[in-house]
Amino acid sequence: MLSPTAHLDPEPRSTPVPDGVPAGRRASPGCPERPPGPCAPPGLEEALSALGLEGEREYAGDIFAEVMVCRALPRRALPRTVTPEMRALVVDWLVQVHEYLGLAGDTLYLAVHLLDSYLGAGRVRLHRLQLLGVACLFVACKMEECVLPEPASLCLLGDGSFSRAELLCAERRILSRLDFRLHHPGPLLCLGLLAALARSGPQVLLLATYFLELSLLEAEAAGWEPGRRAAAALSLAHRVLHGAGSGPEPALYSRAELGAVEPCMVRAALRGPAPGLAAIFLKYARPQRQGTSLVAARLLRHPPAGPP
Repeated sequence: MLSPTAHLDPEPRSTPVPDGVPAGRRASPGCPERPPGPCAPPGLEEALSALGLEGEREYAGDIFAEVMVCRALPRRALPRTVTPEMRALVVDWLVQVHEYLGLAGDTLYLAVHLLDSYLGAGRVRLHRLQLLGVACLFVACKMEECVLPEPASLCLLGDGSFSRAELLCAERRILSRLDFRLHHPGPLLCLGLLAALARSGPQVLLLATYFLELSLLEAEAAGWEPGRRAAAALSLAHRVLHGAGSGPEPALYSRAELGAVEPCMVRAALRGPAPGLAAIFLKYARPQRQGTSLVAARLLRHPPAGPP
């Protein structure tokens, strides 16, 4: 476990990281303009109904554009003091804390998004990285959860390495640096929408969810749009379970675009329970999730034949 200290670096605030808003375009305060999106695909209203959003059918096109066309973070290198391996260790620990607290799935994705946003906006010292991670999770809880974890509980989960006052100070630093830009339609929501559109079965959706969560460990995934990450995970799950050539045709991204994303998911799935990076593998190896990680590793090594 990393050893965090009291405060995040007291450097000047960097330019806020954009959150789905194209550079140079502004709208009315509190209502950022989003980039033009694709036309709503056939079956979208039925897909929303399958997700329990029957009352939103009138706004189906707007919901699709808002969720699926959210832009990725700018492709920026991690701070010199933070390597992709160090970042992955923190994300792996956040997965453990997230599961222990029984938080919503979107909370984890938002926490990692906030972590990457902060890392992309300036330097962070290594011994303060875990404090930053848990503070991002605390902020994400305030956005997604109905019942918040107590700051004191989060401090205990950090093995008492930081105090309640230090956690709250880190939270203020995050909000200040990101200029309170916290909204982010995460890839988990995109996956649910795409799976409903494709009428994917529960086994495919579970495997795709595993691949999508594995992508959180990869620093390069922060540079991909949420919709593309979700589409790649769903396409890969169909292919792993049913062979090459199965699954829906990509609607928003070409197979070449999805092919650039899938290798990191495959590498992570084949890596297995590596030291310090085992949380997601072990989480999906449990009977409650049908041993999905074990099945994925076996099928990736011995893929099924494609349809005739």
